[in-house]
Amino acid sequence: MSGNEIFSGSRPGLAFSALVAGNIAIAFGPMLVRYADTGPIATGFWRLGLAAPFLLFIGWRSGTRGIKLSSASWMLLLFAGVFFAADIIAWHISIFQTKVGNATLLANCASLILAIYGLVLARRAPRVKQLLAIILAFGGSALLMAQSFEISPRNFHGDLLSLLAGLFYTAYLLVMMRVREGTDAWTSLGLASAVTAIILLPVALLAGEKVMPTDWTPLLILAFSSQFFGQGLLTYALPHFSPLMIGLALLLQPALSALAGWLAFGEAMTALDIFGGAMVMAALVLVRLADRAPQV
Repeated sequence: MSGNEIFSGSRPGLAFSALVAGNIAIAFGPMLVRYADTGPIATGFWRLGLAAPFLLFIGWRSGTRGIKLSSASWMLLLFAGVFFAADIIAWHISIFQTKVGNATLLANCASLILAIYGLVLARRAPRVKQLLAIILAFGGSALLMAQSFEISPRNFHGDLLSLLAGLFYTAYLLVMMRVREGTDAWTSLGLASAVTAIILLPVALLAGEKVMPTDWTPLLILAFSSQFFGQGLLTYALPHFSPLMIGLALLLQPALSALAGWLAFGEAMTALDIFGGAMVMAALVLVRLADRAPQV
C-alpha cells in the first residue's frame, strides 16, 4: 500500500487525527532541544537533516517524483525552507534565553495569526460554534500560561526571539498550504526539510556552535518525533482544513507544554492548567463540528 493510499482522504476523521497527533508530537520538541548537547542551531540542523532522507524516501515510494514539480512549486519550497530555517534559529535559541512558558506562548502566536487570517479569508463573520471555539481556545491558553508567563528585562531578548519564531512559522505554514495543493505531504516536507538543513549547517558553523553530538539520543528522538512524525502529520493535514482550524490546533502545543514540564522538570500542574487544557480540547471539537456542518 502506497503512502498516498494510506493517507486517503476517503477515511473519515483521518486528517483530523493527523492534525491532533502531529501537534502533540511537536509539543515535546523544546524539551529535547534542551537535552541535546549540541548548539541550538546545530540541534535544528540534525532535526531536519536526519529526518529529510526518510521523508523523501517515503515520498518516492508513494510514487511522487520531485522532478514533476513545477517551477512555481520549487520556488515555494525554497521560501518554505528559508522561513522554517529562520523559525528554527529563533525558536531554538529562545528556549535557552527565556522561560519555557514564555517561549511556548510567544512562538505559538502563529495560532492567533492563522485564526485571524482564516476569518479574513472566509470574508464572513464566524459562525456561533467557530466564535465559541476561538473564545475557548484562547481563554484556555491564557489560563495555561498565566502562572508561567513573566515579563522581565532578563527574558526580553528570548521573548523577542520567540515572537519572531512564531511569525516565521506562520509564513512557513502559509507557504506549505500552497505547496500541498499539488504535492504529497512526504515529498513536500522532505524537500522543505532538506532546504532548511542546508541553511542551518553553515549558520551553526558561523555561530561557532558545537555541531557533532556526544549523545545522539535526544537528536534522534527529536528528528523522528517532532520532524518526521509531527511535521509529517501536520503537513498531511494542511490542505484538509481551514487556516482557522489549523491555527486553533496549534494551541495544543502550549496546552501540552505544561504536561511536558511536569514530566521532564517536575513542574506542578494546577487545576487551572488542567481546566485550560480541557478548554483547548473542547475548542478543537467545536471548530471541527462547525467545519463539518452544512453551510446555510
